[in-house]
Amino acid sequence: MSSELGKKEVKNWWADNPMTYGSVHGKTGYPDNPERSVPLGSPEFFAEVDQTFYSWNDPLHDQTGWFGKLFPYERFREKRVLEVGCGMGTMSMNWARHGAIVQPVDLNPVAAVQTTNRMRLNNIPVQAAQADGNHLPFADATFDYVYSWGVLHHSPMLELSIEQLLRVLKPGGEFGVMLYNRRSLLYWYFIQYREGFLHRESAFLSPLQLASRYTDGEREEGNPHTWPVTEPEMKELFGRFAREVRFDVLGTDVDFFMTELSVFPGLARRIPRAMKDALMRRWGWSLWIKGVK
Repeated sequence: MSSELGKKEVKNWWADNPMTYGSVHGKTGYPDNPERSVPLGSPEFFAEVDQTFYSWNDPLHDQTGWFGKLFPYERFREKRVLEVGCGMGTMSMNWARHGAIVQPVDLNPVAAVQTTNRMRLNNIPVQAAQADGNHLPFADATFDYVYSWGVLHHSPMLELSIEQLLRVLKPGGEFGVMLYNRRSLLYWYFIQYREGFLHRESAFLSPLQLASRYTDGEREEGNPHTWPVTEPEMKELFGRFAREVRFDVLGTDVDFFMTELSVFPGLARRIPRAMKDALMRRWGWSLWIKGVK
């Protein structure tokens, strides 16, 4: 399959299954309203999206705002900020509320429309654009800060996506990119061990196919392309385009891994918080890559 054909499949799959954070991937039903779905694009929908998204990432918030432990909001007030893969617009909205001149883009037309709709509902004069991360429609050195959250591992051409992201960043500008971590408890246990080994799917699926099937949209047998990365791989890749690259492992999934899915029944209650935090920092699902061009 060519990379362009693969990209078309990715675009179509996410248009049919947008990141709604619903109980079922792509749907608009939520645990606190199990009997009904809220209308896509309604104020109730965005409230549900935000509540779920924020709760999944609770350790990353601080007194400066949602995701304040990651994003240097104050430093980029009145500066140009680009989000590649805006989804339903939660993060772009927060940047705009902190005074940034934010430009959200997404390959998925549904995401671009709904992010623009969200901004209108909140009286924020920002319009999202449908754009391909492999061919960003901006001049070199346009933005002061660029970021992408949980998106570019879905790109069949990750290297080109990173090259483009940093091409449009000004020299001395900063970036942040979250990609799924292949050296994580979630990948090792759920994808390699449970699905690949116990369910014997490695006998007929490649590692890429297995990861794609059992990450986002697992109940729908996964999206067309998801390939988690490792820190050494990303150190080499980002090092081609940036003069400073740093890494954090964000293990906000570890509590869920141990308790909600009962991987180790009863064990989670006995593990000290400090030990859980250490597991999160070492083997969490999210690899946060940040640095300076």
